[in-house]
Order: sequence, then C-alpha cells, then structure tokens
Amino acid sequence: MQQGDAAAFAALYRRHQAALYRYALLRTGSESAAADLVQEVFMGLMQNQYRFDPLLGSLQFFLFGVIRNLALKHDASQRRFGVPPIRSSGGDEEDEECEEVMCESPTPLQRLLHNEMAEDLRAAIASLSAHYRDVLILFEMEELTYLEIAEICQINVGTVRSRLSRARQALAERLQAWQGEHAKSA
Repeated sequence: MQQGDAAAFAALYRRHQAALYRYALLRTGSESAAADLVQEVFMGLMQNQYRFDPLLGSLQFFLFGVIRNLALKHDASQRRFGVPPIRSSGGDEEDEECEEVMCESPTPLQRLLHNEMAEDLRAAIASLSAHYRDVLILFEMEELTYLEIAEICQINVGTVRSRLSRARQALAERLQAWQGEHAKSA
C-alpha cells in the first residue's frame, strides 16, 4: 500500500473498516461522524499523514489509536462549538435489514423492543466519559485484551482494568435507571 498499490489499499480497507466504524459509531454516537473519522484515517494513511512502524506494534492497534485520537479531537470540537452529542436514531433502513437477517421472522413488537433496547444501550454508552467509553468499546465490542487497549489508549494495564470496571458499573446503573423509567411509563 505504501508503494501506491491500490489493491493492497483496498484489502487493508476491507480488513479494518468495519471494526473502526463500529468503534467510531459507539464512540461518537453519530453515523456521519463515524464515517468521517474512518475516512480521515484511511485518507491519512494514503497521504502518509500517519506513520505506522511495524516494530512498535500491530497495524490494527495503530489504526484504533489513530481513530481514538481523532474521536478525542472530534469531542473537543463539539464541546468548543456547544454542539450536543448526536444520537443515532436506531430506526434507519440498514438497521432494519440487518435485524431481518439476524432473526428469521421477528414480530413487529420484537423489532420495536429490540430497537428500544439497542437505542438505550447506545445512549448509555454515549453518556459515559470518553476515557470509560474507549476501554468499554475496545474490550466488549472489539474483544481486545487489556494490554492491547493499554497500547491503543497509551495508559497502563491497571488503568485499563479500573476504567473498564467503572465503565461497566456506570453503564449498569444507567441501564437500570432507564429500565425503571420504562417500567413506570408502561
């Protein structure tokens, strides 16, 4: 890819795009911001803006580190301009198509409940502090190890463990509170 091989770039993109997008989507709470961040990562690679050294670690962790740094910059710009975080709607056509593939014949009620639960989870994750959100997404969704997360986030393993524990606790509290609100309104 570094020698300008388009096929190599396409293979690299296909291999890493989905995981980076998933991370960015959960990290930012916005489909458009996630797509922009992923595009920025790959454009930066094409333009030699980001220098990967295989002696320092794997490409996957390098890319997660780059997208994490871009997400932190995105957060800062959103705060600077007073833009509230964007929440994904959870009801677009692509989500519905994916659900139909995963479940052969869900009823309308099952789809509605699934969408509500998924949206509650996305909102709860988005409400976490950025440093908690990072370790939670990388561990639970991307199934990376503590050591790999420490490398990406540039923190020590003990900090990864404590942040993950606190993130899980905060997430559980938020989801429990929202479940209580739903039970009252039902």
